Amino acid sequence: MSRKFQVTFDAHDPPALSTFWRDTLGYVHPGPPGVELPEGADPLAAWGEFLAKIGVPEDQRNTRSAIEDADGEGPRLFFQQVPEDKIAKNRVHLDVRAAPGLHGEERMAALEAECDRLIKLGATRVRRFDPEPPIGAGHIVMTDPEGNEFCLD
Repeated sequence: MSRKFQVTFDAHDPPALSTFWRDTLGYVHPGPPGVELPEGADPLAAWGEFLAKIGVPEDQRNTRSAIEDADGEGPRLFFQQVPEDKIAKNRVHLDVRAAPGLHGEERMAALEAECDRLIKLGATRVRRFDPEPPIGAGHIVMTDPEGNEFCLD
């Protein structure tokens, strides 16, 4: 039997980092439990109101955030505030599938276009790995705004 799981990120600014990953993956911020959000409402603003209403002190309202796949297929991503900085390379990272089914220069052009888009969202390009057949299809290593490594694959 398989199990559902979520991926948890340690972060200095959970709402900001979750917004980066939301925009990277096409995920959504869920609304607070039991709260019906009107069309076009900002779920993060709704969370602020919800947390205030249930008595969470203002200095603790920025300590967590989450995003979900709107189609319910991908794992939930949870972001929790921590005081320490990231100091070493990730031992686990996400591969963002930005060029499925593409090969060679067409694949690398798609990865470069996605790399440019993510840089505008706050990511940093680290290194490009060109295709090395028969195993290496080519990928780009990047970091998110808080320095977590991921690959465009």
